[in-house]
Amino acid sequence: MTILSNKVMMGGAETSNRREAAGAERLYIIGGILLIAGGMLFGDLFAILVLHQNANRIGGEMIGAVRAVSAQDTAAVLSHFTVIGSLIENRGTKVDAHVHAIDFGYLALILALVQPYVAMTDSAKRRIALLFLFGAVMLPVSVFLIHYIGTQYGPSDVLGWASVSADFGGLLVIIASALLALGLFRGLRKRKPAVSPSTADHSGGKALLVGGALLILAGFVHGAYYAAFDLSRHEASDTAILTSMIDNAVSNNLPAAEADVESYGKLAGERAVNIAAHSHIIEFGLLAILLSFLQQYIRLSPGVRRFWIGLFFAGSVILPVFVFLEIRLGLLAGGIADFGGALVLLALIAMLVGVLRQKRTSEGGLSA
Repeated sequence: MTILSNKVMMGGAETSNRREAAGAERLYIIGGILLIAGGMLFGDLFAILVLHQNANRIGGEMIGAVRAVSAQDTAAVLSHFTVIGSLIENRGTKVDAHVHAIDFGYLALILALVQPYVAMTDSAKRRIALLFLFGAVMLPVSVFLIHYIGTQYGPSDVLGWASVSADFGGLLVIIASALLALGLFRGLRKRKPAVSPSTADHSGGKALLVGGALLILAGFVHGAYYAAFDLSRHEASDTAILTSMIDNAVSNNLPAAEADVESYGKLAGERAVNIAAHSHIIEFGLLAILLSFLQQYIRLSPGVRRFWIGLFFAGSVILPVFVFLEIRLGLLAGGIADFGGALVLLALIAMLVGVLRQKRTSEGGLSA
């Protein structure tokens, strides 16, 4: 009787452990998808509500600075460049928040995949997952607030509390990642997973894997073309336009100086859309590859799964292509690019629903 009781208790402990391990995986998957979706939604809203207006204001302030240089009004020059600095900081913190949220989401999905190889107790895995996700949310939110909170009440003249909060969030992510790296090292030394990975249905995984590789290849080809044919020209034009702008302002040739400001804005826009198209298509490719390994955790019928995967790839192509075309087509291309981003976002939400629909098996694993 005692032996039987011990076996039952040991079996119950194994079941509990497996459930908690699966719970850690679910935390990373759900948290990762939410971080990516949140970062994408924020990026779309930023592009619609802030980005273009911000660029126009920077152009206006540069024209004001050129006129002030022509009038030899030092105070006005400093005032205009102070505003430009504030606008650049505003844009920079928004871009940083957008990028950090998405990249932390990618990292969370990767950490979900390696959980079976991490030699730790299951409760420790869950606590580390919560620590990671807390920091992964804290950092981009704090970065977003840097522009608004400033340094007025900060611990120093150059460091505000929002920056301190962002750094603390980053520290939490580093601590969680370091602990997982230690557990992964210990697990790999055993030469076998600490918990057997799920063998659930992988429908759609191959399409995501191949499609993701093709997206990355397309991004690399575009990047190579830009580096070979446009990058040097843009760098030379950057220096030439700025030099001409200053010379024309000093010589009181305001029409030419203002034309230089307009040319500089167009150059910055052309460079920005190339970089954005290049980075977005590669990031969508990486996301597709990560999602290909996570299909075992997503409970959707094959037909529904194929539909959402198709929608994901449609958006993954539409967004970077029309971002690239913004210089030629203007706001129309920007609107279509935002629509492409919305398609990717909808596909991610559908996959998140599939993860949430997943049930635990009686053995403690995860089942579709």
